[in-house]
Amino acid sequence: MAQLQRAVVNVSNAPQPLGAYSQAIRARAGELVFIAGQVSVDIDGNLVGENDVAAQTRQVFDNLGRILAGVGASFSHVLEFTTYVVGREAIQPYMQTRMEIFPEIFPNKDYPPNTLLVVSGLVREEFSLEIKAVAALP
Repeated sequence: MAQLQRAVVNVSNAPQPLGAYSQAIRARAGELVFIAGQVSVDIDGNLVGENDVAAQTRQVFDNLGRILAGVGASFSHVLEFTTYVVGREAIQPYMQTRMEIFPEIFPNKDYPPNTLLVVSGLVREEFSLEIKAVAALP
């Protein structure tokens, strides 16, 4: 099986990222994995972090990591995140928690692109955020 070729792209003639993400990822892969939006439920389906954006963020990344591992991948295979947060007040705790998590899951700071959307709600009122991902396998 060929090795995954994944390279962060940040060009100088476009606005630089405003946070922990890259402008783009260039990849050559044998297979793509599209991960459905993850919310803050544990393996038994119980809500984690009621009214706590930070706890919900940690659980969502844990869920993403479990799915990636289940398909033989890791965060180093992620090409893109799409993040939905409920209300502007959720942005700061989400960003702060992400900055605590990212050094562990992206030790080389090769952050994938991320689109962050502020929405009025998700499938259940108690969810503060949802994150989906696209990953590339060799």
